[in-house]
Amino acid sequence: MKNKNKVLFVALVLLSLLFLAPIAIVLINSFKGKFYISEAPFELPNETTFVGLSNYTSGIEKINFPSAFSWSLFITVTSVLVIVFFTSMTAWYIARVKSKFSSVFYYILAFSMIVPFQMVMFTMVKTANMLHLDNPFGIIFIYLGFGAGLSVFMFVGFIKSVPIDIEEAAMIDGCNPLQTFFGIVLPILKPTAITVAILNTMWIWNDYLLPYLLIGIEYKTIPIAIQYLKGGYGSIDMGAMMAMLVLAIIPIIIFYLVCQKYIIEGVVAGAVKG
Repeated sequence: MKNKNKVLFVALVLLSLLFLAPIAIVLINSFKGKFYISEAPFELPNETTFVGLSNYTSGIEKINFPSAFSWSLFITVTSVLVIVFFTSMTAWYIARVKSKFSSVFYYILAFSMIVPFQMVMFTMVKTANMLHLDNPFGIIFIYLGFGAGLSVFMFVGFIKSVPIDIEEAAMIDGCNPLQTFFGIVLPILKPTAITVAILNTMWIWNDYLLPYLLIGIEYKTIPIAIQYLKGGYGSIDMGAMMAMLVLAIIPIIIFYLVCQKYIIEGVVAGAVKG
């Protein structure tokens, strides 16, 4: 048994290194001159290739990083809050109200998870233009539509495992449905809500295609802004691009590390729940 555990440990370490390797390569190359990145992408910076923070300063200036960061932060945070808020209430209704409408609605949301984005891309853009949703505020509702399927699916699965006796006791004490949800159900959903928030944050923060189709270059998010480091005739400032990719990755890593402990606490609490 001990040998099996050692083999499993080694395999997991190797798998972790495999996932971390691309991030390490990007970080290493962000401190190299752009002419040396293609020649020796896997070598550490030396006295010849090391350029300090010049890639970061030039990249921030070229793409107006503060503006791109602000729009990405606004769209991501607002969209995730809207998704968690509305999908948790929807899931609670679906899980507790047994009717044909709730069942059909649940299966429609579940079906939306398997529909490729490319299938609805052009009709979605046309509809968004007609409804004037092609702006940083309107795209939030588009993200709600695309993120609802998986989020509701995860919330429903967790709510079904929660004893309904808790909610019935709250209603006997005089709580209305809104008081029951916000005072009883939502705190119980905290671990799932954080998991949903993490998944949607990573998706929305790194999303390129949807912001590009809807809000274009007028309100550039970080992925769109980084794309504009490509010059004419296929030339790319690889040094600045690597540096901006590092700055784009850092917020997501910090967010995940901060929220990871809450996920673990939620899993442990659910395991010992009677």
